[in-house]
Amino acid sequence: MTVEGKKIKWLIYTVLVGLIPIMSRLLIWGVTKDGTISAFSATDFIAFGLVLHISNINEIEHFQGERSWKTAQNGISIAFIAMYSVLFAMSMLQQGVPGLIEEGVIVSCAVSLAVISLLISFSVFDRISKLSPAEV
Repeated sequence: MTVEGKKIKWLIYTVLVGLIPIMSRLLIWGVTKDGTISAFSATDFIAFGLVLHISNINEIEHFQGERSWKTAQNGISIAFIAMYSVLFAMSMLQQGVPGLIEEGVIVSCAVSLAVISLLISFSVFDRISKLSPAEV
């Protein structure tokens, strides 16, 4: 498979699947009355980030070269999964006890982490996609 083919596969199977909750909420938001639901939810971006990092761990699992790079990437993904877990817990707290935590802050943090996760995931898949089949 070509490098471009691998990147397109990553884009469709990982990124687009991860974006389903965000796209679904935007579609629902677009067809409901104003103020019924929010256009963005922290949990949707948390799900997106989790999909990206779980995909990274799965892809790196089959990677044979550079153990130090593999270990670093797995560690980064595990750290991000832990951060998403904390954000998810804060989101649940915010829903259970309104006013305890600012929803906008949680959403901003989740969106920021999701963008960083997308860049990390792209760099991992870019590097792996350029390797020969014998190296992967």
